[in-house]
Amino acid sequence: MRLAFSIAYRFLKSNKGQTDLILIGIIIGVSVQIFIGSLIDGLQISLVDKTIGNASQITIVPAGKDKYFLEDRALLDTLKTNDNLTAVSESYDNSAFININGDTYPILLRGLEFEDANMIYEFSDKLIEGNIPQLQNETLIGATLATDNNLKIGDEIEILTPEGVNQRLKISGIFDLKVSNLNKTWIVMPIEGARAIFVNDNQLTSIEMQVSDVFKADTIAEEIKNNLNNSSVDVVNWKEENEELLSGLSGQSASSIMIQVFVLLAVLLGISSVLAISVVQKSKQLGILKAMGIKDNQASFIFLFQGLILGTVGAILGSIFGVLLTYIFSIFVKSPDGTSLVPFYLDYKFIGMSALIAIVASMIAALIPARNTSKLNPIEVIKNG
Repeated sequence: MRLAFSIAYRFLKSNKGQTDLILIGIIIGVSVQIFIGSLIDGLQISLVDKTIGNASQITIVPAGKDKYFLEDRALLDTLKTNDNLTAVSESYDNSAFININGDTYPILLRGLEFEDANMIYEFSDKLIEGNIPQLQNETLIGATLATDNNLKIGDEIEILTPEGVNQRLKISGIFDLKVSNLNKTWIVMPIEGARAIFVNDNQLTSIEMQVSDVFKADTIAEEIKNNLNNSSVDVVNWKEENEELLSGLSGQSASSIMIQVFVLLAVLLGISSVLAISVVQKSKQLGILKAMGIKDNQASFIFLFQGLILGTVGAILGSIFGVLLTYIFSIFVKSPDGTSLVPFYLDYKFIGMSALIAIVASMIAALIPARNTSKLNPIEVIKNG
């Protein structure tokens, strides 16, 4: 084995141009594979984060046509101890109208426990003015609603309910959730204040949750539903409500895999063809080595070791170059707001797997020339020069 490895290394050094050509092919193949895979993964993470990153990923809602369900503190405590959940927030929502200078606009009045809701919606980070409400008659409004109606911190707004109740609320903060419709229609206040306006004590419209792994939301939701044993509520998750997004993500993943397969196939064929030519070029040396007593399997190992050396060096350099390409793309390709179009994301398991596949593919590509060496007749090779 050591002799075969030594001869393989010397063969590679003796023809640097050919060796460099194979290495360049492997480096390009691995770097393209890592670049495309990391790019698609980063894009998917960005899409999912922008779509559901600051929204409920699993939600407990009233079953059937009911609008509310009874608050259950034991259930909330159980959910908050679930290791699969990163945030749990109860909410009371109801439709209402806001009266500004005699004009009324439909709004969604949201009652939340801000300490819990902040873990989902990040109101503290999304505030552009003011503070989180501390009193039951204080509220947050969206930036669009504030701008359109010239509202500012400390102003009072009048809320009209469909039941004819009028309630004045003081603006304590203005948020920007980066969604125009939410910035225009959401009025957010402490949950007890919202329930008091609608005279609906101890009632909830939903329990909102986020999970540690968003792509397992359906499985976690099913587990929660099975453990609830409560026919008055139902459990929904973001995957049920975003089938088109999931379809798009699946299409991206499939196209990424297809590109990577064809790149790998091109690299494999290139290595195989160049090493096959190398067998012909080195046939005289191989004939002499066989005449000196090297067995067919040892001669075959010469080219297998060449594939191993080329694959290992090419995989390492290709991985470095692929990561560098991904980083450069994330730095220089920007969206209109100045943030990275696709965030820099590295999956070390994917990079390691790509490198391992490149090494194995290089050795597989070396099998054809390795088999050809066993067909060489040392007497014929030396006789024909």
